[in-house]
Amino acid sequence: MPRKPLSIVAVGALAALAASVLGASPAHASPAHTAPAQAAPAQAAACTPAQLIGNPGFESGSTPWTASSGVIGTFSGESPHGGTRFAWLDGYGSARSDTLSQSVTLPADCTTATLTYWLHIDTAETTTTTAFDTLTVALGTTTLATYSNLNKAAGYQQRTVDVSGFAGQTVTLKYTGTEDSGLQTSFVLDDIALSVSGGTASQNPAVTNPGSQTSTVGTAASLQIVATDPQGESLHYSATGLPAGLSINGTTGLISGTPTTAGAANVTVTATDPGGHTGTATFGWTVNQAGADATRTPGNASYTLSLTSNASGGTWTGHESISFANLSASPLPEVYLRLWDNYHGTCPSNQPIQISGVTGGSLGALEVNCTAVKVTLPAPLAHNQSGSIGFTVSIAVPAGSDRFGSDGAYNFIGNAIPVLAVRDGAGWHLSPYTNNGESFYQLASNYSVTLDHPTSVLTPTTGTATEAPGASGRTITTATATNVREFAWCAGPFVKTTTTTSSGVVFNTWRTSSISASTAASMQSTGAAAMVGHASRFGAYPYGEIDLILHNNFWFGGMEYPGLVLSQPSATPVIHELGHQWFYGIVGDDEYTMPWLDEGFTDYATDLQQGITGTNCWNSVSFSSGENITNSMAWWDAHASRYSTVVYTYGKCALHDLQRLIGNTAMSTLLLNYAASHWYGISTVADFKAAAQAATSINLTSFWSTHHIVG
Repeated sequence: MPRKPLSIVAVGALAALAASVLGASPAHASPAHTAPAQAAPAQAAACTPAQLIGNPGFESGSTPWTASSGVIGTFSGESPHGGTRFAWLDGYGSARSDTLSQSVTLPADCTTATLTYWLHIDTAETTTTTAFDTLTVALGTTTLATYSNLNKAAGYQQRTVDVSGFAGQTVTLKYTGTEDSGLQTSFVLDDIALSVSGGTASQNPAVTNPGSQTSTVGTAASLQIVATDPQGESLHYSATGLPAGLSINGTTGLISGTPTTAGAANVTVTATDPGGHTGTATFGWTVNQAGADATRTPGNASYTLSLTSNASGGTWTGHESISFANLSASPLPEVYLRLWDNYHGTCPSNQPIQISGVTGGSLGALEVNCTAVKVTLPAPLAHNQSGSIGFTVSIAVPAGSDRFGSDGAYNFIGNAIPVLAVRDGAGWHLSPYTNNGESFYQLASNYSVTLDHPTSVLTPTTGTATEAPGASGRTITTATATNVREFAWCAGPFVKTTTTTSSGVVFNTWRTSSISASTAASMQSTGAAAMVGHASRFGAYPYGEIDLILHNNFWFGGMEYPGLVLSQPSATPVIHELGHQWFYGIVGDDEYTMPWLDEGFTDYATDLQQGITGTNCWNSVSFSSGENITNSMAWWDAHASRYSTVVYTYGKCALHDLQRLIGNTAMSTLLLNYAASHWYGISTVADFKAAAQAATSINLTSFWSTHHIVG
C-alpha cells in the first residue's frame, strides 16, 4: 500500500493571517493521489506551545478537514507549496462555491495564537476594478480576511493574522471560495497552521511507547527506549516490571540482557529530567520458554459471518463464528482476536468494532489500544485438535476517506472483521496498529460472508459473490473466499464495469461518482494487463476474480486486500495494489515485522510491469545509523519520513540490483520458485535470502550487507 507517512499534530488551535496573493493556472483538474506509537507525557502545567491544525499540508488526505468534493488532492495545473498535496477552491469558470473547514480548540491558557497559511490566486479575469470571484476566511462567525480575483499574483504568499482573542473557544476555521459563471479564478491553499504559545510550557518528557515485546528464555534481548524533553535537557531512565534478566541503562535508555524466566509482565518506563519532571510509557513483555514450537497457529481457520447494514451501508451488525485447529505441538489454551479498526476510535470509550455474547470461550479485557482481546478456551487444544468460537459483532464505519472510513455515500470497510492473531515460536503476535503501513499478519483462511443491505447500496467484496432478493428494497449478497488472508468489502452507489483478462480472470471495476467512465475504462485496461503481467512473473492468479475500487479522494495511493483493492485513478497505484495480490496476498508475511517483503517486492513488481529497470538506482542511496531496508514498522513509525524512501524505493532498487547481479533468467526463475514455495504460506527475510542464494552460484553475503538486508 503506497501510503505517505502521517505527521501527527495536536488538533485544536489557530495561528496567523498575512496579507498577499498568488498566481496560479487555469481550470480545475482531477486529483491523483500511520501513526507512531502513542507517547505518554504527563499533563502540562499550563500552555503547551503547539500547532493545532490537523493535517496542515493535506499530505494525510482529507481528515480532519471537511471539504467540497475535489478540493483536496494532487492536481495538474497547480502546484503545492510543500509536499505533494494541497487544497484548490474554485477554478471552474462556472457558478460554484467550494468550502474547506476544520474545527479547532484554542487552549484557554495560551495567550498568543497566530493563524498562517500560504495562498496562491490566479484568474482569467482581466478587470482591475471588479471582484467577480471571492475567497473569505472566517474563524467561527468572524471574517478574518477576504480575497478576490483582484488579488491575483504569481506564486504563493504567506498570510498571517493574530487570533489570540479566541483563546478558550472551540471554533471552525473556514475558507469559502465563490465563483461566478464567468471566467475562472483559482484559490489555492497549503501549509495552514494555527500556533499557540504563552503561559507556562510543559516541562514533562514524552516517552514513545514501543508496543508489546516478545523474547525467549536464554536469548539476548534489547530495546531502545526513545524519549524527548521539551527543554532539550538530559534524561534519566528507570523501569519497573522488567522480566528477570533484563535491566535498563539509566543514561541511554537501552533495555538489554538475557531473560531467565518465562512469563508475561507489564513494564513501565520512566524518563526524568533534572527538574524531576517525568514521562512514562507502559507496555507488555512476554518471555517464552526456549525451544518453543515455531509452528504458526491457530490455522485451518474458517470464518462465517452474517451481517445486516443500515440504510447507508455504514453500520453493520450480526454474528461471526470461527473454527480453527491448533497446528502446533504445544497446547493452545487461548486465542487472540485482532479488532484492528478500533485504532480509528478512542479507546476505550469509542470502539468502531465491538463484540459480545462470546461462545466457545471466555472473553478477556481489551489490549493493545483496544485492537486485541484474548478468548480463553474451555480447555487447551492439543496438536491438530479443533475448536470454535462465536460472537455478536457490530461495525461502525467512521467518517474519512480511508481504508476503513466513509466518504459521502461510499464506505470502505477494510480490516473490520475480527480475525485470529498468530502464535509462533516468538509467542503471540500482538503488534500495534500502524497507519504508516500495515500491521496485519494472517494465515490463509476461508470466508463465507452474507451481507444484507439496501438494493441501492452495492457491495464489492473479497472473493466471489452472488446476489439474491432480500426483504423489500434489500439484497442479500453472499461472498465466499478460499485461502485468503482477510476479507474486505465496500458499500455505496458504485458504477460497475466488467471485463475478462486474457488469462481468464474476471476483472470488475467499481467507480465512485467523481471518476469518469473514460478514466475507469483506462484504469480497467491498465489493471487487466497488470494482472496478466504479474501472473506471468509470479504464478497464475488463483482466485478467478478481482475487484478494483476507484476513488480520487483517498489520502493514500491505494490499499490492498485479497481479491479487492482500493486505488486512486492512476496507473502506478493500480498496478502496485494489484501486485499485492501476490506479495502479502498469496505469499504472506508479517507485515509489521517485515514490510519490505510486501511493499518493496510489490514496488519492484510495479517497475517490471511498467518496463522500469532501476538502472543506477543504488547510486543515490544513503542510510542513517541503524537503518535497514528490512527494519520493522516499529522503526518506521519512529522514523516515518524515511519509510517510503527506504522500504519502497531502496527496497525495489535492491531487487533490481539483485537481478543485474544474478542475471535476468536466474531472477525470473527465483521469483517463480520463491512464490511457489510459499504459496498461501508465510515467508521471512531469511526465506527469501535462502531462495536467492539457491538460485545462483554467486556468494550473496556481501550483497545483503551492502544493501542493508538483515535477517
